[in-house]
Amino acid sequence: MRHRGLAVAGLLLSSIAIGMSAGPAEFAPSAWLEALRGDPGPAATILWRVRLPRVISGALVGGMLAVSGVVFQALLRNPLAEPYLLGVSSGAALGAVSSLALGLSASAYFALPLAALLGALAAIGVVFEVARVGGRLDTRVLLLAGVVVSAFLSACVLLILTFVPADTLRSAFFWTLGSLSGASWGMIMAMLTYSIPALIVLYGLSRHLNALTLGEETAAYLGTETEPVKRLAFLLASLLAAAAVSVAGVIGFIGLVVPHAVRLTGVRDHRVLTPVSFLAGACALVLADAAARTVAAPMEVPIGVVTAFLGVPMFLVLLRRAARS
Repeated sequence: MRHRGLAVAGLLLSSIAIGMSAGPAEFAPSAWLEALRGDPGPAATILWRVRLPRVISGALVGGMLAVSGVVFQALLRNPLAEPYLLGVSSGAALGAVSSLALGLSASAYFALPLAALLGALAAIGVVFEVARVGGRLDTRVLLLAGVVVSAFLSACVLLILTFVPADTLRSAFFWTLGSLSGASWGMIMAMLTYSIPALIVLYGLSRHLNALTLGEETAAYLGTETEPVKRLAFLLASLLAAAAVSVAGVIGFIGLVVPHAVRLTGVRDHRVLTPVSFLAGACALVLADAAARTVAAPMEVPIGVVTAFLGVPMFLVLLRRAARS
C-alpha cells in the first residue's frame, strides 16, 4: 500500500511540473530555475503570481473533491455516489449568480467565492434538516432531499439568469463550468484553513467508515456510534465539496471517478484510500487544468469540460471492469 502512495505522490509531482510549464508564455528551463532562486524577471512574476497559485489551488480542489467522494461512497455504500448529491453545486451556483447579478463581485474579489460558499452551506443545511427523521439521519431521505433541493435551486439560477445582462450571463456560464483563473495565495490560505482540519478529522474516522461500508447494524455491533459518525462525516465531506466549488466552480467527475479508480486497484481500507484518493484527485485536476490551458491555446477551455470529456469514458471503462470482476 505504501508503494501505491509513493507512486501517486511521484505522479503528482510530475503533474505539478506539467502544470507549471503549461500556458501561453514559454520560458527555457534555465529561466524557471532562476525564478525559483528568487531572481526578478518575467518568468519569476508568472511563476509566483500566476502559475504556482493556480497549480496549488487545483491540487487542493481536486484532493478535496476526491476525499469528499470517498466519504459519500462509504456512507451511502454506493460507488456511484459523488460530492454534489446534497445540492452543493446548485446552492453554490445560486450564491455565485446572485453575487454577479447584484454586482457584488465587481466591488470585492472575494465576494463571488464567499457567496458561493454561503449558498452551498445553506443548501446543505436545508437537506440535512429535511433528512433528520426522529433524531436519525436517514440516507434515503437525504438522497431524495438532495435531488429535490438541487432541482429547485437550479430553477432559481435559471430564473435569475433570465433577467441579467449578457455580460453577467457569460460570467455565470463560465463559472458554472469551472475555472482556476482566479487563484491567489490568499485563496489558498483560506482553503488550507478549513480543509486541513476537515481532512484530519475524516482520516481519523477511517476505521468507522470501514465499518459503515458493511452496513449500519454491523458498524454498531463493531462499536461505531453510527449516527454521530454519519452526521460528522456527511457534514465535513459536504464542507469540503462546498469549499472546492466556491473556489473553482462546478467541476464534475473528480469526486466520482477518482475514488472509484483507486478502489479498483485493491485499496479498501479508508486509512489508505483517503490519502491516496487525495493525491490522485490533486493529480487529476492539475493535469485537467493544464489541458484546459493548452488544448485550445491561447483560449482557455473550462475545466469542467475537460473533466467531463476525460471522466465519462474513464468511468465507463472502470464500471465495465468492475462489472466483469
